[in-house]
Amino acid sequence: MWAQLLLLLMSLAYFSSVPRDRVWICMLSGSLQEVNSKIINFLSDLAFDDPWSIFFMTVFSPLGYIKLSSVRMQGLLLLIFVKHAHIPFIRDIHTHYTRTGLYGYWGNKGGVTIRMSLYGHMICFMNCHLPAHIENAEQRLDDFEKILEMQQFEDENVLNILDHDILFWFGDLNFRIADYGIHFVRESISNSRYNLLWEKDQLNMAKKKEAFLQEFIEGPLQFKPTYKFDLHSDVYDTRGQKTLFWFNGKKRKPAWTDRILWRVKNLSQHSSEDGNLSVGEQTISVTLNNYISHMSYGISDHKPVTGTFGLQIKPLFSTPLVTLNPEGEWNAAQDALISYSTVSEFPSSTWDWIGLYQVTFRHMNDYVTYAWVKDDEISSSEDVTQVYISADEIPHAGGEFLLCYYSHNMQSIAGMSQPFQIQPSRRSAEKELAQENINGIEKPHSPEPYDEI
Repeated sequence: MWAQLLLLLMSLAYFSSVPRDRVWICMLSGSLQEVNSKIINFLSDLAFDDPWSIFFMTVFSPLGYIKLSSVRMQGLLLLIFVKHAHIPFIRDIHTHYTRTGLYGYWGNKGGVTIRMSLYGHMICFMNCHLPAHIENAEQRLDDFEKILEMQQFEDENVLNILDHDILFWFGDLNFRIADYGIHFVRESISNSRYNLLWEKDQLNMAKKKEAFLQEFIEGPLQFKPTYKFDLHSDVYDTRGQKTLFWFNGKKRKPAWTDRILWRVKNLSQHSSEDGNLSVGEQTISVTLNNYISHMSYGISDHKPVTGTFGLQIKPLFSTPLVTLNPEGEWNAAQDALISYSTVSEFPSSTWDWIGLYQVTFRHMNDYVTYAWVKDDEISSSEDVTQVYISADEIPHAGGEFLLCYYSHNMQSIAGMSQPFQIQPSRRSAEKELAQENINGIEKPHSPEPYDEI
């Protein structure tokens, strides 16, 4: 049995007066760049979800995705969204960040990561914002090496980033095109002869010399360099850069600053020219389906880059740790029962709980109500345990819901039920009928939130 997933990576350098260093990742199946990092916005986002998270949750939740995890370091943000079906098979979720700006004291540059176990395979996503300017190629490599060295995980088998089975590395990496003058670069771009520039791309040059980069794979750069553009246009930099004393500086030379690379542990040497990795006896395959930029976006001097990947993974386990179901038909006017069972090795805790969620829930804490598995337990046998939820906690209007078992020890959802219906209470049904009689007409259809967006 193989699990096939579609993975969408987006490296978007946004925008306005804030740093260009936000990436969102959507793990389909199975996330943006730029958050406003002014101090007021940053403090607000510590207490509440940032606007980009809210935006994507609004778009993705009706499609069956939830925000699995996120990590932020000043303007650098990484988001992961996952399809419901995969949630019980994702474990060991950890986040990390490393500052490299101002000698390691400032987070305007650096890297953030989210790692997890997906069907038993360790996967890591790393979003970086490396130093700018063409003369800082060595500094970019030094900072990337520092990020790799600094980020250590509490797992004896996967201690650091390069120990993961699959690693995706992306963001505003800031590598430029060396040697060639601006006129040759622009002429090559105008004639769509991008291959003339590949040899002098600083990242391609570094991959030939630096051993720690040689296992990273990237798709062909068959799109225009994504930096630097005039705002709200697809025209490369036409304005002189203002220097400290307000003299015009040189125009910026176009460059592929926004990149997406990946690395498969112990498989990179088997990659083919089209970016595919041969499975053979291995249990993981990564296929790059497309790698493109999006020229229509103009709110930044960068253009967004997306990569769509196919992941084929042979699961090391196929049974969720917890199986749970609603008992019988649920009615909002009555107490309800939940039955669940666990595998023998499941690390249960008295702090575990079962949440009742709408089917379009946005994230793990977006529950309607919950029951403690120990405090609200009413019966237990060797095979099945039952807990109850009071009718006072169930939404009177009813609707379509599902149940999720949250493991305190694992800090993740260990089991999820199939969607089920809750019948509205009689009072709620009578109130709705009376309201319809008053209105005399059916309620207008409310557009889905992503339709409005």
